[in-house]
Amino acid sequence: MNILLVEDDAMLAAAIRERARQEGLALDHAGDADSARLLLLDNAYSVILLDLGLPGESGLSLLRGLRAAYNATPVIILTARAQMSERIAGLDAGADDYLVKPFEFSELWARMRAVTRRSEGKTVPLPGCRD
Repeated sequence: MNILLVEDDAMLAAAIRERARQEGLALDHAGDADSARLLLLDNAYSVILLDLGLPGESGLSLLRGLRAAYNATPVIILTARAQMSERIAGLDAGADDYLVKPFEFSELWARMRAVTRRSEGKTVPLPGCRD
């Protein structure tokens, strides 16, 4: 699984990167929307983990742009914004899932497997999934 993490918090990004490495997952990191767009030009990703509170352009704006360009890569929003209206706005903008910080890494990995499985048209768990 090839992951793009779009997160401006360096400590959280480092923690997610390390946990992904431990799980044997490939992860690229962008600290803002412009950097994310550059990575998306040259790479295909299984899933995008997207923070909403990015410097400059918001994560929600980046997401809307991806969907407007018919980019169907699954997106999981990772944010501290827990209001129901914000969750609905994120999902209506094209997110496949929404996870509020702080979160457990095991739940994040499970959600990544789920959105990836659905995007690939699979209904059964992927090999290597935990019970």
